[in-house]
Amino acid sequence: MSADTQKQAAGLAAIDHIENGMKVGLGTGSTAAWFVKAVADAVQGGLKLTLVSTSNQTTHLAQSLGLEIRDINDVGKLDVCVDGADEIGAGLALIKGGGGALLREKLIWEMADRCIVIADAAKHVATLGAFALPIEVEPFAYKGTINRICDVLSEFDIAKLPVLRKKGGEPFVTDGGNLIFDVPCGAILDPSGLASALKATTGVVDHGLFLDLADIALIGTDSGVDILHP
Repeated sequence: MSADTQKQAAGLAAIDHIENGMKVGLGTGSTAAWFVKAVADAVQGGLKLTLVSTSNQTTHLAQSLGLEIRDINDVGKLDVCVDGADEIGAGLALIKGGGGALLREKLIWEMADRCIVIADAAKHVATLGAFALPIEVEPFAYKGTINRICDVLSEFDIAKLPVLRKKGGEPFVTDGGNLIFDVPCGAILDPSGLASALKATTGVVDHGLFLDLADIALIGTDSGVDILHP
């Protein structure tokens, strides 16, 4: 089974966790897109949902499928958020942000009573860090911020330098107007410590470590969808 087929299986399986009347956060990325399509089918079938989005990309997809996206400020607390991940480690610790929506994703996740992560089998890893860790940075005086980030990384025995993410040869800019720097950590042995240190760094808006947020993971495999708990 291909990774795309596994993503589809995980995304479609998540609809079984959605009930009529729920307030639902829609994630970003190729796996989350399958869930958005499943939601559209369910709504067309009569399911009543209040929907918010984690990115402009997902909003455009949802609206193209006939879904109404509400402002999170008007909706408030959510029942559930369903989103993908770039890596899923022990205890459902995650790396997210490969699509560049990490800040808005985290804001939506923290508004949800329950968070469901969906992914293909390759995303389930023993140790986080093979996927480069995204860090969202305020553009103003960003070079000083990067120097501070490097000091933090060295404290956690990560020698690799942050790399400015580009798209079409130009710096990638998030929906919030920020820059993304990706750090090829190799292995993150203390995710909690690194997350706290990065968050406390002046100029860092947020980072792609999602810890103690996921309640369940649906992993598409060749033999079906596995369910993981923290």
